[in-house]
Amino acid sequence: MQHVELANGRWFTMTLAEQLGNVGSEYSRAVSSHKRNDQARFNSALARFLELLDLTIIDPRWNVHRKRELLRLREISCEGFPENLQTYFDQFAILARK
Repeated sequence: MQHVELANGRWFTMTLAEQLGNVGSEYSRAVSSHKRNDQARFNSALARFLELLDLTIIDPRWNVHRKRELLRLREISCEGFPENLQTYFDQFAILARK
C-alpha cells in the first residue's frame, strides 16, 4: 500500500469529487508514462491508480449504483488500459475545486 495515510481514514473524509479527482491524477500519470513506453513508471502509476480507486469503491458512503460504476471503471482499466478517460476524471477535479 502506497497511500497509507489515506487508507487509514483520511480518504473517507473526502467528497466523491475529491476522491475521483485524486484517482484521475494517478490515471493521468499512468497515461503519460504509457504513451512514453516507460513501463516501470506506468506500472507504478497504475498500481497507485488502482489503489485509490479501490479505496473509493470500499467507501461505505457510496450507494450500490455508484459502486457499480466504479467497479466497471476498474474492470475496464484492468482489461486493457484505456487512454480516453481523462475527461471523465477532469470533471470531478473541477467539481472538487469549487
